[in-house]
Amino acid sequence: MDGILVINKPTGMTSHDVVNILRKKLKQKKIGHTGTLDPDASGVLIILLGKACKALQFLQDTDKVYKSSIQLGYNTDTDDIYGNKISEKEINLDFDFEKVLSSFTGKQRQKVPMTSAKKINGKKLMEYQREGITDLDVYTDVEIYSIKRISTEDLSFIVHCSSGCYVRSICRDFGLKTDNLSCMKSLERIQVGRFTIDMAQNLEDVSLDSIQLYPLEMVLSHIEKIEYQPVKDIYNGKSIRIETKANQICLYDNNQPIAIYQRKSDDIFSCVRGLF
Repeated sequence: MDGILVINKPTGMTSHDVVNILRKKLKQKKIGHTGTLDPDASGVLIILLGKACKALQFLQDTDKVYKSSIQLGYNTDTDDIYGNKISEKEINLDFDFEKVLSSFTGKQRQKVPMTSAKKINGKKLMEYQREGITDLDVYTDVEIYSIKRISTEDLSFIVHCSSGCYVRSICRDFGLKTDNLSCMKSLERIQVGRFTIDMAQNLEDVSLDSIQLYPLEMVLSHIEKIEYQPVKDIYNGKSIRIETKANQICLYDNNQPIAIYQRKSDDIFSCVRGLF
């Protein structure tokens, strides 16, 4: 079975848990996800099956859209309500919610939550935290394309951001901008690249008879498509000569992607990944 499956991950389950359940349900050995979603978050989780697993390194449109809400009054060691409280503070409501949200837009250096899989010197930040090391200030470059209010009453919002952006950090930093302590109250991922929550299946509804697979071409459409003959050269991984301005091409056989080739010199391209 080859293709892309979009799952609406429930809360209380890790991304790895979802993969394990689907592996058994679908009797599929080659299966993986394109990026973890926190256990306490819900929403879009992209699953690759069969040949699609080989295309993971070529995923390009990995921007994400989330719905989230902010909890005022305290902060935690995980920057969400599921962590241990660090400090509490009287809530200050003297701010313009929409105006503060808009101040987050653009490119920025975002401080990474300690409870995260971000690696420093080969070790995850959460592993340092478990050892009692909590004073590491680690930053990552992100971009927030848009962030808009959903409701002022429960401080909920929707954010479109680059891959690697931590919504927990937005919720934590909201407190810093409004003379509050704060953390993230809820999180739902509603889009990853072109894959939306409307395209997702609930985990319990997936079976061999009911699976909704999307074609591999959906994650390769940004790479120039070329039908090439003799196709046996591609299956043998030979370098080929192609006249094109593109530096990377996807070669097809009977309208099916079979390999990714990279420019080596002039019009000579070499295979970087077979998809068969």
